Parts: sequence; C-alpha cells; structure tokens
Amino acid sequence: MSDDLAELIVVDGLMEAEIIRAKLENFSIPCMLKFESVGRLLAISMNGLGKVRIMVPPDRLDEARELMAADTGGPDENTDSVQDG
Repeated sequence: MSDDLAELIVVDGLMEAEIIRAKLENFSIPCMLKFESVGRLLAISMNGLGKVRIMVPPDRLDEARELMAADTGGPDENTDSVQDG
C-alpha cells in the first residue's frame, strides 16, 4: 500500500504528525505516517530520526495540500483580539 502513496509533508515529531493525520482523516483523506521507529522510541529529532513523512493517495494529494495551506493562513477570523485598556 505504501508504494502507491505520495508524500504530502515532512514534519518534526510524531505529535505534530498525529494532529495532521487527525485533520486529514476528519476530511476523509486517508493517510499513513512513515517514520524511523528509533526516533519515536528515543523521542529525538537528530539527523532526521524524529522526522515523520505524511503520505496520502496520489489522487487526494492536491486536496490534502489545499487543506494544509488553509491551516497556515494566520489567526482564525472569529477570534476576538484583546485590547489593553
């Protein structure tokens, strides 16, 4: 199955990868996380050991990229800013 997947993004650490996976799956985009098990075991991100590759089906890659791009747009429009008085 992993041979027919495309790389969406590479992140530092499993926690960030799990958040992205949850978001993708919430939008019905299947994904798989690829990482070196020693990085997870030792919780380190040295020499690429903590890197996690997020893989999606090639036919959903553009949709997944759009979803990721929407996340980097800045603060939520519905958030009220706090002003000092």
